[in-house]
Amino acid sequence: MSEAAVDTLRSDPVLEPLINEHGPVRLEPAEQPFERLIVSITNQQLSGASAAAIRERLFDRFEITPEALAVADPAELTDTGLSRQKTQYVQHAAEAFIAHGYDVEYFEEMSDEAVIEELTEIRGIGRWTGKMFLMFCLAREDVFPVEDLGIRRGMEALFGADITRTEMVDRAERWRPYRSYASLYLWRTVD
Repeated sequence: MSEAAVDTLRSDPVLEPLINEHGPVRLEPAEQPFERLIVSITNQQLSGASAAAIRERLFDRFEITPEALAVADPAELTDTGLSRQKTQYVQHAAEAFIAHGYDVEYFEEMSDEAVIEELTEIRGIGRWTGKMFLMFCLAREDVFPVEDLGIRRGMEALFGADITRTEMVDRAERWRPYRSYASLYLWRTVD
């Protein structure tokens, strides 16, 4: 986390105590973007504990590469706890990674919105997953995933339970261009 990011976020009296408590946070490009995308797909609409259990079984039984998951037996994937629908999403993602040669460099020069548009062409990838990819695969610094329940809970904890999503997005504008770091602190308020 750069000094500029710390200074920008510390200028918000609501975030300053979180920064003091948790110290600087980091975003780094993923060494294995496909693997990180599979983590995001697994996490969709599940509690942290449920997603972790499924992820552990999935990662224990399979090599998490596009080539391996594209040809995996769907029944064996569902045996790990993935729903039939998420099994399809995982295999669609694998096929897209193979077809397009997706890696960190592929997306490097693309805008955040262009990355999301490209990824949401893959069945099972929505805006939330696209934003997780921006943050945790590409280490983009200015992403605000208001679609995420943890982010909304963090905003509610800091700004009151009656804050709307629109107000959350508006409030997060003061954290620009470091909203990804602010998001990491918001998650820490509810963890």
